[in-house]
Amino acid sequence: MINRLTIIGVGLIGGSLARALRQARVCREIVGCGRELASLRQAQALGVIDRIELDPGAAVMGADMVVVAVPLGAMESVFRAIAPHVGADAVITDVGSAKASVIGAARRGFGTMPAQLVLGHPIAGTERSGVEASYAELFAHRKVILTPLQQTARSAVERVRDMWQATGAQVVEMSVEHHDKILAATSHLPHMLAYTLVDTLARMGEHDEIFSYAAGGFRDFTRIASSDPQMWHDICLSNREALLAMLDLFIQDLGRLREAVGNNDSAYLLTLFQRAKQARDHFAQQFKA
Repeated sequence: MINRLTIIGVGLIGGSLARALRQARVCREIVGCGRELASLRQAQALGVIDRIELDPGAAVMGADMVVVAVPLGAMESVFRAIAPHVGADAVITDVGSAKASVIGAARRGFGTMPAQLVLGHPIAGTERSGVEASYAELFAHRKVILTPLQQTARSAVERVRDMWQATGAQVVEMSVEHHDKILAATSHLPHMLAYTLVDTLARMGEHDEIFSYAAGGFRDFTRIASSDPQMWHDICLSNREALLAMLDLFIQDLGRLREAVGNNDSAYLLTLFQRAKQARDHFAQQFKA
């Protein structure tokens, strides 16, 4: 049971976590903190949070669990604001998509890496943002990755694990480096591709006609380009090295595809499409399971 949960950043992820824990009846009080009073009032009106605080320091006082769900670029300022006020026994965790970046923000904000800080990342979300998009089932049957460091207290890790499992999530652990590499490939690169494709087409002279003929495949592929631009700006810069490696690999393969199209290389094209379909079908079956 969490006595007082403080969520800093009550948007899609923070709001869905609050809803899920309330539904599971494992949290007595939920304090919401953010920069926009109107959004926090909306969260309170929706029953997502019990109490509003605009000051992060005041928000964490008396909390036994603190979840920081702000964009990566805001992590350091939040850590700096809560450092003098968070209780010694309180567990702190985050939901950031680039863990090496969060480590740097924590060391600068706290002046050290607190033993009670458990780095985490729920692999769940939608292209929508804001507390109005949140829902309790967002994390059900989804993975949550924890990346504890050597100095992270094991008791804190277990408390964060229990919290996420109460939402219906499957919790796994891995190293920070492995997490950032995997997410660059499976999440960050696809978002960069979707944003770039939409922007390329939107800047063409006939873009209105192009979009009017877009069918389901285009909508499915580019759905994630409706995600929060500030969040993805921060992710792009925060996981820069891993993302660059994936971009270089994709550009190399895209160049080979262009060459095959230009040379009428039928064998290469068919092999590529067959190999990709087989891999995608296999992935889809695993996801259903």
